[in-house]
Amino acid sequence: LTHPGGRGQMWTGELEFTYDVNGDPCDLAYMSMDVCIDLAPKLVHKHGQPMLKGYGSSWVYVYLPEPTYNKIKSYVKVGTGWDVSDEGTVHDSNRNLIAIEAIMHHEVDQPKPSFWVVKDKDSSGSDICFSRIGSVQEVNADPQHQFVHRGVGIFSVSLEVEGTPNFKPTPGTGDEANLIFTLVSVRTWGVTECVAPIVHASDKWS
Repeated sequence: LTHPGGRGQMWTGELEFTYDVNGDPCDLAYMSMDVCIDLAPKLVHKHGQPMLKGYGSSWVYVYLPEPTYNKIKSYVKVGTGWDVSDEGTVHDSNRNLIAIEAIMHHEVDQPKPSFWVVKDKDSSGSDICFSRIGSVQEVNADPQHQFVHRGVGIFSVSLEVEGTPNFKPTPGTGDEANLIFTLVSVRTWGVTECVAPIVHASDKWS
């Protein structure tokens, strides 16, 4: 963990993930997982402003199976010693899904996350090909794509722990870490109607 300086209380660290590639361990700064990405329209309040500020531009909801999320938390615990907080997640007990808020780069000088669609839905194995149709932000702005899409998301993940500028927090002291997911790219198989999208959250009203 490192502190960015100043008077802020948050310490952060980037996570790396070790994969077995043909029998050899390989450390990567990204992880991939089966997810659904929510580009469905969101409610607006009576003043005409979105209830979810910045949605589709700087962040989106991503839904993943609860066992997958729990496995990620266990990996982080083993690899770093930190227990992971569920703060900021939404639990759908009916479908055993967890919704996380995935950050997206959106500034002019930042690479925006790519949105890819499968070319032939009947293809399989090595025959599967994807075509990039734009950034997630561009696709989100197109009404014909404003649905929940299922596919594979690629993320960078960082750890955020509250402390003080002069005291580095350490695991095992009762504190919990927050996981920050940044969406890098998504490859989609198509639209799904099996996930009920979140349309507003009262604590994000602006």
